[in-house]
Amino acid sequence: MSARGETRGSSRSLPAGVVSVEGGAATHRSDEIAAEEPLEIRVVTIDGAQPVSHGIAVTMRTPGHDRELAAGFLFTEGIVQSADAIRKVSHCVAVAETARQNVVSVVLAPGTPFDPERFTRNVYTSSSCGVCGKTSLDMVRVAMPGRLRPGPVFRAETLLGLPRSLGERQTVFARTGGLHAAALFDPSGQLILASEDVGRHNAMDKIVGTLLMRRKLPAHDAVVLVSGRASYELVQKALMAGIPVLAAVGAPSSLAVSLSEELGMTLVGFLRDSRFNIYSGEERIALTADGTP
Repeated sequence: MSARGETRGSSRSLPAGVVSVEGGAATHRSDEIAAEEPLEIRVVTIDGAQPVSHGIAVTMRTPGHDRELAAGFLFTEGIVQSADAIRKVSHCVAVAETARQNVVSVVLAPGTPFDPERFTRNVYTSSSCGVCGKTSLDMVRVAMPGRLRPGPVFRAETLLGLPRSLGERQTVFARTGGLHAAALFDPSGQLILASEDVGRHNAMDKIVGTLLMRRKLPAHDAVVLVSGRASYELVQKALMAGIPVLAAVGAPSSLAVSLSEELGMTLVGFLRDSRFNIYSGEERIALTADGTP
């Protein structure tokens, strides 16, 4: 892996004129807002000598590191199983020039199984809720790995320091207040990767995609922190990447808790203001001074 503390996704912001109202007084001023644009993800298979393109999803994202986002999405959705399944990831040149930056094609390696009937869903993915329109949870569970292996153990004080480290990397959020973030840390609390995006699920996929393309999966010795709530989808994506601990600044959902319990993940919520709740996997959190759970 490259330099520690790398921030993935130099998230863009755009200028905007606003009328700021405070104390009954209105002031015209300039502001910055987080950029949000659609990204279409396509899978390209080679049928003989003729490539065939399949539309997989459209996600609303903050532009930046789209290749990693696409790779991470395909991996966490169970469409590809490893980096070897991907031959090439690039912005599509077979569309109008004005649209090229918003379409990414993932060319699968020859022999990689792909079922268009199963995976070509033309799903619209919003920036707030992730993949919408899955017919059932069964499709997600089919791609799930087995139960996570035991360990490692993280000190409570290490977890408590993670939000500050993440906040220091949220450069665009500091200017706009409009982005989610995800960050990967090692057991000592050292920041490995961080990503910002209008969609919390996109921020996670950018990190997973980076690890996939660097052949650093599964990430068995890491903790991932997300800036908002802990949804089922974020737990699922972390599990697919083999990440044993997911911590969130906000609350978890009931489905997130049940899935983390089922597959042996440590789930931490409300990690802020020198406190946190452990919803599953407390054996990985050392609450004592000697570092034992």
